[in-house]
Amino acid sequence: MSEPTVPPPPSYNPPPPPPPPYSGGPTGPAGPGSVSPNRTIMIVLSYLGILAVIPLVAEKEDREVQWHAKHGLVLLVAEIIISVIISIIGGMVSFADAGCSGCMASSLFWVVVLVVHILAIVKGVNGQRLIIPGLSDFANRF
Repeated sequence: MSEPTVPPPPSYNPPPPPPPPYSGGPTGPAGPGSVSPNRTIMIVLSYLGILAVIPLVAEKEDREVQWHAKHGLVLLVAEIIISVIISIIGGMVSFADAGCSGCMASSLFWVVVLVVHILAIVKGVNGQRLIIPGLSDFANRF
């Protein structure tokens, strides 16, 4: 006689794990401290003068973008103040007394400003921060 065939036991498949919690993204709000999908663009805008207001307002949840935006605005205010001081000193010293040293000081100042902005953008895009003593401390207060 033949033995009765017993069907194999059904295989047990455990339920799938629950999905990870929603952390936001391009289609919805992000949690605090999340990474913005526009981080690179916003960091570049942070160091382009008054355009630093855009990342400050648009990316409220990305702490790194906020830091760069605040740093860029403080840098802009410092540049305006130094530019006004150079202009006042240049106006007080007559052209005959100083020669072209006023023009050279102003030109040198703007070259330094350009280099600082380029360094800040490059470091920011690479995930680093350009720390300027005094200015960075002041920007961290906000």
